[in-house]
Amino acid sequence: MKINNVHLITSAVNSSHYPEHDLPEILLLGRSNVGKSSFINAIINRKALARTSSSPGKTRTVNFYNVEDTFCFVDMPGYGYAKVSKEERRSFRKMIEEYIKKRDNLVMVVQLVDFRHKPTEDDVAVTQWLMLEEIYPLIVATKVDKVKRSEHNKNIKVLMQTMGIEDRDEVILFSSDTKVGKLQVEKIIDEVLQENAEDGDAEMPQED
Repeated sequence: MKINNVHLITSAVNSSHYPEHDLPEILLLGRSNVGKSSFINAIINRKALARTSSSPGKTRTVNFYNVEDTFCFVDMPGYGYAKVSKEERRSFRKMIEEYIKKRDNLVMVVQLVDFRHKPTEDDVAVTQWLMLEEIYPLIVATKVDKVKRSEHNKNIKVLMQTMGIEDRDEVILFSSDTKVGKLQVEKIIDEVLQENAEDGDAEMPQED
């Protein structure tokens, strides 16, 4: 995946502000401060296109990033931050639900979880809700470089058991600093985009 041209299309506060285009979209979900902005910057080879913040829960908008006019990353506000009011948390959940249920461009969901800690109730709830919607997210465990190598197997086991994941291949260990897992994520994105393109070609009407 060679990426040279990326730009922020818009920061939307509701569906009426979503961009109108035919690009496939990859939705990013995760708790506040899990590293979604750092993940985006690592994948698109930028240092600060997606703004990182030392204040969890600061993002209030749905950010659409055009990647090479090929697909979009859609960055949702982080969920589960305690200092955000209950009203704001409900608003964030509504934004996620509205996007998933109404956005035809969606082709893939990436759920980021913090590898340093056991997945939270919010992490599990989001995964279970997605599966009820027949969406099976790619689980990316971030900040793997912050965990001792000797503890990796234990943390992987806890993550899989907590989130009800049976296949080890469904979890990618990722670090935005060392770029561990970057090639794996890129390969999966390429495969999903290729499948989407083939499905689109198959649906095109044939001329006489």
